[in-house]
Amino acid sequence: MLRRDIFNYKDINLLSFLNNNIICFIINIYSDDHQSVLKYFKDTKVNFNNILIMTRDFNIGDNNWNLLYPHHSTYVDTLRKVDNSFTLKLSMPINQVLICYTDNSQDSNLVIDVIFLQANAEEFNNHFILPDLHRPFDHAPLSVHIIIEKEFIQEKKLTIVKNSKEEEEFINELKNRISYIKTTNIHNYERLKEVTQEFASITEKL
Repeated sequence: MLRRDIFNYKDINLLSFLNNNIICFIINIYSDDHQSVLKYFKDTKVNFNNILIMTRDFNIGDNNWNLLYPHHSTYVDTLRKVDNSFTLKLSMPINQVLICYTDNSQDSNLVIDVIFLQANAEEFNNHFILPDLHRPFDHAPLSVHIIIEKEFIQEKKLTIVKNSKEEEEFINELKNRISYIKTTNIHNYERLKEVTQEFASITEKL
């Protein structure tokens, strides 16, 4: 479920789902050149737990996750405050591969897509970058598998034993309720629809 009630911002997609009766969250982010998302996080106070992953395009080149990049960005300090507030840590991929490939020879290929996970997760420091050779001037996809517990919901089927006292009472109650439906003067489709809806409503309540 897309949760606009928690983060109502165009470049943040917060998804919630139920996992083993616990509400969990996934955050997908795009941050522009002005780092508007980080400013939004900084100015927005929220308090919720069970964020499994925060990921995608943070638009920050930094030597924390790209050893070939010569600089450290001050934006990373703000980003670290954000992920700490969500109890997340930067997860390093198994394969060190550049992620964003440029078609401009004057620009360097970069790592600007990163993943933040719970530090105790099995997937921490255990995800992959999958370079897409068919789209060399785009972002290479990130791949991480989050374990979701199977949940079984037990349903109890209600039945009435044939020829029992309960069956007799049910039939009598059904007859009694149907008797109040006015079936005369059904002269058009709209009236017929009203009668059938009334009948459906009665049977649902039994």
